[in-house]
Amino acid sequence: MASSSYSNSPCAACKLLRRKCMPGCIFAPYFPPEEPQKFINVHKIFGASNVSKLLNEILPHQREDAVNSLAYEAEARMKDPVYGCVGAISVLQRQVLRLQKELDATNADLIRFTCNDMSSSLSGPGSSQFGRRMSHGGGGGGASFNQNSGLPPPYPSPWDNNPSGDSHENYQPNFHQIIIYATTKLSGQLSLIGGS
Repeated sequence: MASSSYSNSPCAACKLLRRKCMPGCIFAPYFPPEEPQKFINVHKIFGASNVSKLLNEILPHQREDAVNSLAYEAEARMKDPVYGCVGAISVLQRQVLRLQKELDATNADLIRFTCNDMSSSLSGPGSSQFGRRMSHGGGGGGASFNQNSGLPPPYPSPWDNNPSGDSHENYQPNFHQIIIYATTKLSGQLSLIGGS
């Protein structure tokens, strides 16, 4: 934060350069005497004359951000002379990619587990009971499936769309329909978790 007043002690820049700190010193608002290492790094990497020239060429309200950027880059260069802050950015980008892959793998596992649960429901006793009800003229395939499987009604059933016209007892949904159903169910569960 730039200082609005000046103390009797010279700023960190003038103290390091061993010169008198005048009231209009361009360094004083941004290099206070209690932060000497900040100017040491900047001076070593960029040079005091270059920093002074830069600060005089930009608008006053931009100087603090410019000094903070120079100080960050100078500190990064001191730690990594080859890459500087680019090395730190590369490390963070690799971490983001790794976490994104882990997130994608987790989402794939959730979909696979949901599909396995669907397959178990298809082969369980509830499916045969569902078929017997439909063969006796019971309507509302989606509602009956929800009652037998324990799923909440808002999730669409893959049995609701039967383009072949076969009876519900013989009709089996294709893999694409199961995936759509599983994705819809997963989205609803994630919404409930996020809302809680």
